Order: sequence, then structure tokens, then C-alpha cells
Amino acid sequence: MHESVETPGGVVAAALELFRAQGFDQTSVEQIAKAAGVSRSTFFRQFGGKEDVVFADHEVLLAELRDFLSEAHPDPWDAVCRASQHVFAHFAHDPELARQRYQVVRQVPALREREIVTVFRYERLFDDYLRRALPGIDPLDAVGFAALVTAVHNHVLRQLLRGTKRVAPTVLQSALDDVRRRYGVLPDAAKDATDDVVVAVFPRAMPIAEVSRRLQTRLEQ
Repeated sequence: MHESVETPGGVVAAALELFRAQGFDQTSVEQIAKAAGVSRSTFFRQFGGKEDVVFADHEVLLAELRDFLSEAHPDPWDAVCRASQHVFAHFAHDPELARQRYQVVRQVPALREREIVTVFRYERLFDDYLRRALPGIDPLDAVGFAALVTAVHNHVLRQLLRGTKRVAPTVLQSALDDVRRRYGVLPDAAKDATDDVVVAVFPRAMPIAEVSRRLQTRLEQ
């Protein structure tokens, strides 16, 4: 289903096409509004300026992830990975538009700098969530996991943006599973046995906060 030009998404598409055709600095707000079929005042109500058009999707995604991570999740590590997958799925839904945005950002230093800040906002969101969801977690484990998930996500996303072929969501899923495996927080379904006696074996690399969380969850079952 395609968005009409009058929607914020339609304005973004029109703006990116103009940026690609004539350059970011050479494109005015008036030109974008005219191409999108909206008034100048409508443009400024939806976006603060030209830079905000380029990063509009990220603002929506960050808000969605804040809502998602404000909820209770049985496995906080998995919740962070699911949040990352949500972002990837959004851009993979319309890869041509995502590639167009990527090309525009690459050509404008100010946009590249804002992109760096935007990436850090995702990382900080994941870090803050893990500290809330796992009281007592070593801050290095929280920031390390958040940074690694963000870096792996961006690596897989760049494969999509720099190429011409589809990158399946399973590529990111596999990479994130490896991240959880490295931290010792990937559940092993084969060991899901029940008994009156609980024998717990955890990887040495697993953070203490996660060991405590799993023990408590298991004993409460």
C-alpha cells in the first residue's frame, strides 16, 4: 500500500527525490511543499526543516521503540534484539526509498553528523532499557550489549542500502543470535526440562544480573 503525497511519508518521498535530483542545499522548502502538494505552513507543522524530513522515519521509530521498551518483557536481551529487528523491517519494507535516503545523507556532511547522533540515540535507548529491566546489571554489560546490537544492525542494514538485492530479515536474526550467544544470553530450548531439582549451568560470560534473573524466573515456575 503506497502513501498519498499529502501524508508525511509522501512529503518525505517527494523531498528525497528533489534532494537526489538537484542536491540538498539547492532544494528549498517551497520546492518540497510544491512537489508534495502541501502548503509551506503544513510542511513546517509536519517537519521542523529540511534535515528533519530526511530523519523523519527515525523520529517515528524511536518513539515506537520507547513505547515498546516501556512495557514488561520476559527476556530483556531479546526485547532489545526485537526492537532492532523492528527498525530493520521498516527500512526493508521500502528498500528503494531507504537507499535514496542513504545516498542523500552520504553526500551532505551535516546530515552525516546528524546520522551519527541518531545512531547513538538508539544505542542509548537500549542501554537505558537494560539498566531498568535488569537492576544490578554491570553498566559495561548494558552499554556493551546495546552498542554491539546497534553496530550489528547497522552493518546488516548497510548491506541492504549499498546493494541492489533484498536482504532477508533472517540475516539480522542470525547476527543478533550470535550477539546473544557471545553474551551467554541466548536461551537453549533443548535444556527446557522441568523437575523438582533445578540444576543451573550458565556460560561464564553471562552477566551476573542475567544469571539472577533466570534463576528467579526458574524457581518461580
